[in-house]
Amino acid sequence: MSFEDLRGTLRGEPVAVVYGGHSNEREVSLQTGEAIASALEGAGLGVRRVLLDGDAENQIRSLAGSICFIGMHGRFGEDGELQGILDGMGVHYTGSGPEASKNAMEKGISKKIFQEAGVPTPNYIVVDRNELSGAFGAESLRYPAVVKPASCGSSIGVTVRVGPGELDVALAAAFEHDDRVLVEEYIEGPELTVGVLGRRPLPVIELRTPRGFYDYEAKYLDDGTEYICDPELGPGVTERVQKAAVAAYEALGCRDFGRVDMMLAEGGKPQVLEVNTIPGFTSHSLLPMAARAAGIEFGELCERILAYAAARSRGESVADGAGAWRVAS
Repeated sequence: MSFEDLRGTLRGEPVAVVYGGHSNEREVSLQTGEAIASALEGAGLGVRRVLLDGDAENQIRSLAGSICFIGMHGRFGEDGELQGILDGMGVHYTGSGPEASKNAMEKGISKKIFQEAGVPTPNYIVVDRNELSGAFGAESLRYPAVVKPASCGSSIGVTVRVGPGELDVALAAAFEHDDRVLVEEYIEGPELTVGVLGRRPLPVIELRTPRGFYDYEAKYLDDGTEYICDPELGPGVTERVQKAAVAAYEALGCRDFGRVDMMLAEGGKPQVLEVNTIPGFTSHSLLPMAARAAGIEFGELCERILAYAAARSRGESVADGAGAWRVAS
């Protein structure tokens, strides 16, 4: 079924936009959920806002019979736990299923899957809080390094360009947010992100920030961050980057949409960092920006993502074409 054929049937579907929660990304989720709900209402859909806060058990039980657009970030919403509950209830929802969500959220697991699938990714080790007092293999890495919580998003608790003498401080900062920490080699080069819609990559975006790296402030607060859509990367590099993004997305078993973050190493070689299964939908967010570059406005993007879930509820799929989504002329 084509998206246009399915679009009309969405008007009769009860849609619940689920957002909020209690993770350290709650504030971003509030913005994401409200933006999605407003966009779907603007498209003429009947929307019920479900702000998970307080009696979450009864709120989730109330989702029976609805199609859910999940706008949660961080633990419970993005780590597969909510998806597993909804699967058990027979409720259809947007985005990846429980296993893909969990594997993408846990960076150590996703990096292992990337390596096994031949997806290029920087060398790394995972450090458990209990191993802090002893040797944990950091000597096997080349410096500088990047230190980050293993299962947080929005660059919370991340330190970049860490030298050997700075490792303890960076680990302590990351352990404030997680019991497991990823230490990976820092890749010098442009920072890129590629949205995936359906199974097709959106235009590449290069991130440039005066803050030194794309941290929480650069993502959500700093108007000095530059976003270069469809940058000039050199002959064949854009295709190589998009191919790596889709390979990472598919290696984890993701569906509907996502965003793949990577660095571009010397020689135009992409190095995948992570896959975000529920990227932000705020005014600064990258997936909507990439979709807009492909001629897909925010409201249509939300409808398309909802259409994937609606099609699954009917045992069908959305015919989205093939190849990359092209930059709109």
